[in-house]
Amino acid sequence: MENLSHKKILVIYTGGTIGMVSTDHGYDVKTGYLSETIAATRDFYHYNMPEFEVIEYDDLIDSSNIKPERWLSLSKDVIRNYDDYDGFVILHGTDTLTYTSSVLSFMLGNIQKPVIVTGSQIPLSKVRSDGISNIMNSLILACSGDIKEVCVYFNQKLRRGNRTTKISATDFDAFISPNYPSLAYVGIDIDLKKKRLLKRNGTTKLGRFENFKIPKIAILSIFPGMDSDVLDTILKPPLQGLILKTYGAGNIPNDESILRSLANANDRGVVIVNCTQCLYGSVKMGAYKAASGLAKTGVISGFDMTDEAALGKLFYLLSQTDLSQDDVKRAFAVSLQGEVTTDDD
Repeated sequence: MENLSHKKILVIYTGGTIGMVSTDHGYDVKTGYLSETIAATRDFYHYNMPEFEVIEYDDLIDSSNIKPERWLSLSKDVIRNYDDYDGFVILHGTDTLTYTSSVLSFMLGNIQKPVIVTGSQIPLSKVRSDGISNIMNSLILACSGDIKEVCVYFNQKLRRGNRTTKISATDFDAFISPNYPSLAYVGIDIDLKKKRLLKRNGTTKLGRFENFKIPKIAILSIFPGMDSDVLDTILKPPLQGLILKTYGAGNIPNDESILRSLANANDRGVVIVNCTQCLYGSVKMGAYKAASGLAKTGVISGFDMTDEAALGKLFYLLSQTDLSQDDVKRAFAVSLQGEVTTDDD
């Protein structure tokens, strides 16, 4: 293993399974437990390991309780400490881990350093925990000068943060990246696939939050028999954006009232993004007659983005109060942070 002792990593602990202990009401976070466990684990202080500092949030949470304010605080903490560290590791609960990694990929801007998000399926307080390995390898990957993006590390694989989604509540291999290959495989050696990494132009442009405003966004899955009343309820003001989960390649029922509801919302300024319910593949709104009316209503394609990436991108764009509806729509037609497959991939 390469000697990484000259590197310095900031670890930010937000809560989640990895630092939980058993209580009478089930697993719950315990202040100080994770930091104490890391401090007592000799392998973290091997002479080849990087120097690291752990920031443990005062308000540790189960990640199912996460709110946009936490995304903002994480972004600000990374940017505030950006010049003092070579990389960052965020320890997070697995339930909403990929929402956080997706949002951060946009909010942090054009970073030139690795931000690795990880957690565990079994707490450090229990036998067979996957937490030690996930933290250890995340620290090592956070030292890489080749990684310049937000990633998810879990169970021996590194994936792009805004390409990853959770698929299992019980398996150690809990995450996949359905439409983009893994960035690294960790075994005896660490096999980093450099050609798959996000390419930067060398200019650091970190996110700024002076005019940041948390937007109102919803996700709705189309289902058989759904009528326009459901849509009308969801689309009422102050909603600003909707991720519409459609069938297959982006299809919806041939229902004029549904199309009219979508068109009316678009005319009011709501940005509506068409994402497929399928894990694999892409939205192709012109492929079937059932989707042909969507484009006319102003709905835009989410292509092959995950739900989390579409929400993260919409969250970031709508939070920029100086962007118009057309500006947001145009941004969805391009890849900002490697979140969508382009002709160059």
